[in-house]
Amino acid sequence: MKTYRSLYLLLIGLLVSVLLVSCAGVEPVSECLTGKQYGFFSGLIHGFITPVSFITSLFDDKVAIYAVNNVGGFYDMGFLLGSSGWGFMAGNRSKKRK
Repeated sequence: MKTYRSLYLLLIGLLVSVLLVSCAGVEPVSECLTGKQYGFFSGLIHGFITPVSFITSLFDDKVAIYAVNNVGGFYDMGFLLGSSGWGFMAGNRSKKRK
């Protein structure tokens, strides 16, 4: 009985997620590809401020989490390292001290 309830909740969550994602707007990428290109250190900073950027992007359409006009793999690596710092810090707080 507990398994069916878990499966039911999972399916409801999946359905709600699909419905919410289907409402996302599409921006033309060509407009984002002009101007400055962002590199490793910009990706690191953008990854580190991801929680703030996410909350701000909910209220302001001009704010984005990820810079589309980047140099490629180095920006992605910086973004990944910056955003993974939040999980690392949360993991350190959850350990109980003896």
